Amino acid sequence: MYEPADRPTLYFIGVTTAKSSIMRVFPAWADYLGLKEARIVGIDFALHDAPENYRAAVRFIRDDPMSLGALVTTHKLDLFAACRDMFDEIDPHATLMAEVSCISKRDGRLRAHAKDPISSGLAIDGFLPPGHFERTRGALFSMGAGGSTIALSWHLMQPSRGANRPSRIVISNRSPARLEHIRKIHANMGSDIPCAYILAETPERNDAIMADLPPGSLVVNATGLGKDAPGSPLTGAARFPQGGIAWELNYRGDLVFLDQAQAASARLPLQVEDGWSYFLYGWTQVIAEVFDIDIPNAGPGFDRISKIALTAGRVSS
Repeated sequence: MYEPADRPTLYFIGVTTAKSSIMRVFPAWADYLGLKEARIVGIDFALHDAPENYRAAVRFIRDDPMSLGALVTTHKLDLFAACRDMFDEIDPHATLMAEVSCISKRDGRLRAHAKDPISSGLAIDGFLPPGHFERTRGALFSMGAGGSTIALSWHLMQPSRGANRPSRIVISNRSPARLEHIRKIHANMGSDIPCAYILAETPERNDAIMADLPPGSLVVNATGLGKDAPGSPLTGAARFPQGGIAWELNYRGDLVFLDQAQAASARLPLQVEDGWSYFLYGWTQVIAEVFDIDIPNAGPGFDRISKIALTAGRVSS
């Protein structure tokens, strides 16, 4: 099924990988970073694919000498559940969150990493106004209970943030099992922030949840709708919080949620963010791990990485 790699190869495990800008960005980054022979190969799985399919891909990466690792998106929880026993090392974030977003190899050992707590934290802190939650007492409402929500809620729950944390956290999802999974992770963290886990099988239910949020709340589309599947977790009648922030984790696709938020921002104070910086941090964290190199996450070096990505890949696709 899988062809042995003839040069250093990074795999992208997702749903519609050929459409991602990373297929154009990675060769430009590789040239800049001195990884001149490296290539990227996409592996597409159906949503919640069969465990044996995930295991076959991980087994191939483990056993093929020139296959160095992978970035995992969309399938982070499912792949980890199917393949946990195959990893020789699992980092603390991956253990806590029961997910894998990065697969690497070092000295013959297969390693699982959860990089999202780092990449989502860098993205959030890059756009969040100073002292935002302390000043507004806004909440976090994340639609989708997958790996991205686990990571970003973990970051915003950290006691080191002091008073600059959400007044409460609300997670919605169409799957009760996913809600229970994130509930257990939050319980293990022992956070003092009130959390609610709400089954939302329709966009109208998410509309109702969002209407109850305090001003200044952060609303996140972490569902994959707009990229992996068409549509939005909200209806066109949804009311965004006054003085809040709308964050679309995706940067490509039909991005209906982003369009809804931008339309709302013309009527009320609302900061709107897309997923481009999340894309940059997510990929550079994984590339650094897989190829065992240093990539800065701030300063002139990161600015150069960003400009290369904009030039090579930020087109509508």
